[in-house]
Amino acid sequence: MINFFTEETSFKLKGKLLIKRWLKEVAEGQGYKISELNYIFCSDNYLLEINKQYLGHDYYTDIITFDNRDNLSEKIVLGDIFISVDTVSVNGTEYGEGFEREMLRVIAHGLLHLIGYDDVTEDLQLEMRAAENVALEKFDIIKAK
Repeated sequence: MINFFTEETSFKLKGKLLIKRWLKEVAEGQGYKISELNYIFCSDNYLLEINKQYLGHDYYTDIITFDNRDNLSEKIVLGDIFISVDTVSVNGTEYGEGFEREMLRVIAHGLLHLIGYDDVTEDLQLEMRAAENVALEKFDIIKAK
C-alpha cells in the first residue's frame, strides 16, 4: 500500500495512481515488494524539526527516509519518506529540472534508499543517481502508455 499525506503545505500530488504504479514497478525491478510506503509532503520547517529530533542534524534537507522493517534482510518496502516541497522547488530551479521532474526524482530517491541504495560517498552518490535516472526513464515509459 502506498499512501500520500501532507503536513504544513498545501501541495497536492498530481497523478497519484500513475505514481503508485511506477513505484511498484521500480521496487519489483529491484526484487522488492511494497508492503507499506508513506510519503509525507511537508514544509522546510516541518522537515527541519524531524531532522533535529530524529537525526540530530540542524539543517534543511529535501528528504528524510525512515526504514520501518524489523528485519532489514526482508525484500519488502516498509517505510516513511518525508519530502520538503519547499526545498524540492528550489532545487528543481537550481538544477534546471523543474519542480515536477525534481519531485519525481526525490520520490524515487526515497524508495531507492528503502531498497538498499545509499549516498554517503561520491561513488554511492553516482550509483544512486544512475538508479534515479533508470527510475525516471521507467516513469516516462509508463506515462507514455
